[in-house]
Parts: sequence; structure tokens; C-alpha cells
Amino acid sequence: MAGNENSPFKYAVGDHRLTLPGPMGPLQAILSVPPHARAKSLAVLCHPHPLFGGTMENKVIFTAHRACRDASMASLRFNFRGVGESAGEFDHGAGEQHDVLAVLAWAQATLGIEELTLIGFSFGAFVAATVWAKATQASLQGRSLMLIAPPVTRFPMVGFQLPKGTRVIYGNEDEVVDPQAISDWLETQNAEIEERVMTGASHFFHGRLTDLRDWVRHGIEVGEGRNG
Repeated sequence: MAGNENSPFKYAVGDHRLTLPGPMGPLQAILSVPPHARAKSLAVLCHPHPLFGGTMENKVIFTAHRACRDASMASLRFNFRGVGESAGEFDHGAGEQHDVLAVLAWAQATLGIEELTLIGFSFGAFVAATVWAKATQASLQGRSLMLIAPPVTRFPMVGFQLPKGTRVIYGNEDEVVDPQAISDWLETQNAEIEERVMTGASHFFHGRLTDLRDWVRHGIEVGEGRNG
């Protein structure tokens, strides 16, 4: 657990399996600290739908974790309530928002995080986007938001505005969420959004994970500290 000269955290370089305090009990998590990690910066990754096999080990989430590592940013993956060893049961996104808030509060209190990147895929994108305002209300310093294949036709992604500089990516061959519906949803946002439509990509980015990793890494490298 002890840090070293290559890590600004109390945790050493490497992967650390953790049990974090959650609203319904323990939350299973993995904190990954790369060599020469950026001080007081962290990416929190939100996985896809728990009832359809979504976990923190999902390949898209793992790809985002690798992108964070390549960009020298620590990342924290965790299982929502009722997934893996996390306590509780699926709560259709409402309770999962409180899970994210608990993880962010732990990161701020334990790691001293000041620069946060919140990344969500599919269901996790819904949770990440809707929790953003609550994170601000809780005085947690959100700085960058990335949404991967946001499920706008499956969950009520309404009643909020995305922060300026939010980055959104989806495939033009998404078989789960209508790509046109995502585009239309983004048109309702007042802030300047960085939209990327990946040609030939499906919902799970089969065969395009390397391109997705490059997109996430680029977003971290150019976007950290930009959003408020």
C-alpha cells in the first residue's frame, strides 16, 4: 500500500483490489496507479448494465483503464451494487448514482483527488452523466466527463445539461442504441460537446477497441483540468 518515488499516492504503483464503503455496504474496486501518475488526478470508470453482464471487468471499461495508464493517470474501477462482491441489488440507476458519489467521496478523502475524470460506458454513461450535478453539489471537483455509447433510448437522460467540453463517442453501427437518437440528444445540450462518431463501430466497439483507447487517452491528455 505504501507509496514510492514513482507514485504521488499513498498506494504504490500497480493494481490494488479494494473494498470501499458504499451506501448499501461494501463496494468492490480496483485502484490502478501507473508509474509517474499525475498527482491528485483520478479517472473513475462506470461499467455497463449489471443485469446484462456488466462489471468492472468489461472489455470497454478495461480499455478505458489502459488508456488512463498510458496517459499516466490513476484509475478506479468498481462494481455497482449487487455486482461481484459489492453489496446490495440493482436499483435501475438511482442507487447506482449514490454508489458513484460514495466512490468519489472516498477518492477525495483518501487520495486527496482534486482533478477528476468520470468515464461511463452504456448504462455507466447514463449514471455518470446524471451524477455529475450531484457531484458538484457535494463539492466534489469534477473536471472532465467522457461518455461512451450513452443509452439515450433506454434510460431517461433528461433534466440536466452536460458540462462544456464533455467528450462523447459512439459507433455509427451501434445495434443497442440508435446512433441518430444519440446525435439528436446531443443537439439538445447547450454546452459545447466534443462528439465522435466512429465509423464501423458497434455498441461494444468490436474490433475497434484500440481506436477507443486512443480516443480516451487523447481526451485525458488534452482535457484534464479544462472543465469546471
